[in-house]
Amino acid sequence: MADEEDDSKMTAGKDQIMCEPRIIELNKGTNGFGFNVRGQVSEGGQLKSINGELYAPLQHVSAVVEGGPAHKGGVRVFDRILEVNGENVEGATHKHVVELIKKGGSHLKLVVISVSQSESEKLDSDSSSGAEYYDYSDRRVAPIAVPETRQVQCGGESYVVYNIYYNNRHICSKRYKEFSNLHTQLRREFRDFQFPKFPGKWPFHLTEQQLEGRRKGLENYMQQVCSVRVIGDSEYMQEFFEENTKKKEDDSGMEVELRIMLPDNTTVIVAVQKKYKTREVYKALIKKLGLRDENAINFALFEIMDNGVERKLRRNEFPHSLYIRRYTETSDTCLTIRKWIFTLSREVAMDSDEVALNLLYHQAAEDLRTRKVKVGNKLQKLKELKDTAKNLEYLNIARTLEGYGTVTFPHCPCDARKTGHVIVAISIKNFQMNACTDQGEIEAQQHILEWKEITQFDSDTEAMAFCFEYAKGGKTRWVKIYSEFYEYMTECVQRVMQEIEWNENDGISPDVAVLPEEYKATEQPKEEATIKHNKPPSPSRTRAKSGKSTKSLPTKQTEVFSGAIEDDDL
Repeated sequence: MADEEDDSKMTAGKDQIMCEPRIIELNKGTNGFGFNVRGQVSEGGQLKSINGELYAPLQHVSAVVEGGPAHKGGVRVFDRILEVNGENVEGATHKHVVELIKKGGSHLKLVVISVSQSESEKLDSDSSSGAEYYDYSDRRVAPIAVPETRQVQCGGESYVVYNIYYNNRHICSKRYKEFSNLHTQLRREFRDFQFPKFPGKWPFHLTEQQLEGRRKGLENYMQQVCSVRVIGDSEYMQEFFEENTKKKEDDSGMEVELRIMLPDNTTVIVAVQKKYKTREVYKALIKKLGLRDENAINFALFEIMDNGVERKLRRNEFPHSLYIRRYTETSDTCLTIRKWIFTLSREVAMDSDEVALNLLYHQAAEDLRTRKVKVGNKLQKLKELKDTAKNLEYLNIARTLEGYGTVTFPHCPCDARKTGHVIVAISIKNFQMNACTDQGEIEAQQHILEWKEITQFDSDTEAMAFCFEYAKGGKTRWVKIYSEFYEYMTECVQRVMQEIEWNENDGISPDVAVLPEEYKATEQPKEEATIKHNKPPSPSRTRAKSGKSTKSLPTKQTEVFSGAIEDDDL
């Protein structure tokens, strides 16, 4: 009984303190004071009773951020504000109270009086149109993206919707007029906020460029307003986002638009289903480009990584997921098309396909610009051909340069080296490992393996390594190369092995291409055989048997090892 009486007294005392005016002092945090103020916009007004005392209309606290300075200082929702920084604000306008709060800078002294929710509703019943002070200084990074549009057919009407993503997850799709309505609602509620520019209406049909401009404008608008916590968490914004999430339907069959970069750095938009894997997206792309079916096998979808390295997409990947994840980070596409062919004579056979020729030319120009291919003494000639738009002649010279048709990987560790890294280069001629420091600085040592010397290869998922066995000098040995691109490395070796097999079956020399005489480094016999386009056989994990020897690389000032790889060789 005594304990109950004590508790009763403590509660009564606490309630009495809460009913009386109290002083609260706050220091501004990194995200502001952490509370919102709402109240009348006009001055004066009828006196009202609060806890038995008459007061002129008072501004009140409409929201308190949990964990913020106001919450820690004891400010409560529904609190009525009597004084701000020593000045009485009974009957004051909303604007005046806001100005006093801002004028105090990083320190705020309030005199407030608490009321119950029911009492607050009674007091507010006659002043529901009052304005509100919001703390716009509380900001955050908003992971909002509007990376794509899609055409919708509904009830005989055709219109465009914009797909909205939050944290890489699709949450809803909205028409322009729905964005416009949201903007109107937000401006009405947050009257003193400086909203970013909202994309204007256009009475005519939008071109593709205009539609892209509007998409970017809407995305920028959403990112800026959602970064302000009080706006991003408002009921208007939540209702805007929740409309589609309530359906809880599987949207994997939803049609989306992917922007895929071409070698000339332009983009093409491809409409596909969200659930499509690499093969389906690639088929849609080559159809959009008009690439001949027989040449489709010689190109593939690639991802442009953060460091600029390009890797081929695997069959089981979802390009749309990659696209959205990267777009959220960089507002740019990470998908591109690149050639997927190592045999030069097979590449030359595509020159009659205008689309293929255009892709090959622009990739060659880009590879020369980024120094993936060494220009040597052909720079002036290439510049002249480029300036006169002689694409085929330009490409034919590029095909004679060192590094053309070679995939070179970033430096990485290898168990054949005790210290330092290796740079792996894969071409139809051979498999190269160039020694370098662990910072990628080239060293003098180099190891070259003919393809007939590689007997087995595989990928180690757990170790993230490309593994291969080679036979040399009567000895065999397994080598592991540890790289984040180990799967792409495996695919490259597998593709080369397949092409060696195709070349043998079709009687094609991989090093012979039909080039004009003036572009040949040395005299070569003309290839008269017709190239057949084989469908790729099932992947092989062993080398293709070949009776032909590949050409060795030009003499370099590097130490080339012909024996077995020892730990200190590289």
